[in-house]
Amino acid sequence: MTEQTESQRDGVWAHPYQLASGQTQKHQLGHTRLWVTLLDLEWQVRVQSTALGVDPEDWFETIGHTLPSTDLAVQRFVRSKDNGIVRFYPAMAGLPTVIRPFQPLTIPAGARCVLYVGTALWMKVCVGDPETELAELPLAPPSMTWLGRNTREGELCYASSTFGRLALEAVPKRPWRAVTPVTIINEREKPLLLERFSLPTPLLSLHRNERGQLWTPGVTVECETDMNSASLHIEHSVIAEAGVCQLIAPAREKLARGRRLVRTFDHMFG
Repeated sequence: MTEQTESQRDGVWAHPYQLASGQTQKHQLGHTRLWVTLLDLEWQVRVQSTALGVDPEDWFETIGHTLPSTDLAVQRFVRSKDNGIVRFYPAMAGLPTVIRPFQPLTIPAGARCVLYVGTALWMKVCVGDPETELAELPLAPPSMTWLGRNTREGELCYASSTFGRLALEAVPKRPWRAVTPVTIINEREKPLLLERFSLPTPLLSLHRNERGQLWTPGVTVECETDMNSASLHIEHSVIAEAGVCQLIAPAREKLARGRRLVRTFDHMFG
């Protein structure tokens, strides 16, 4: 359990924080400030989004007796044998996320490339043991986009605020982002121009390494001669470069038949 002081510490995913009645825990993570308050008969959750101008690098939390401005909306939840324990879990986006390479890439016929993608996460607030989920919130204000051939064929997606990179070391490592390696194989007889593509974030589980970084399994997309059909494969585990990892959150959705999905991807590459 955490020590109940008002000193600032690094936040930790899935850690059991112990609160006493009247205490408030404040988190500053990504572009979000979160206050969780424990009272005798209820939990209270307050959220505030911050400016997007600077990309925060750290996650700080404090426990004390200070509440934020009364201007913030409050969500109230009735308590039920939760013993004052609160945990915070990461979650991938519930919609596919459109990713752009740092600059458009051309993949020659018969070639492949690996892009490393950092996507913003959602946070789930859970209390008690067994756990009850109180709330879920994005750690960066999500923006929506449409990916498809026209306004009728395609799908609604989130737009990523970061770029896919060819070099892993160029991807910012943040506690509120997850890194996904994406392999794109061009099996067509002509080059493939990669300007943007749809990452199936709801199908990806989250894993934490010994440095506290979050990773998902790799994704492989094979583009064959027919452009409107592709094979999507999700790996069973994270890549070796991630280090020793433990599963921290399952995927929101599961593939119905195995881990290889073949369906129309006419809109996948925009």
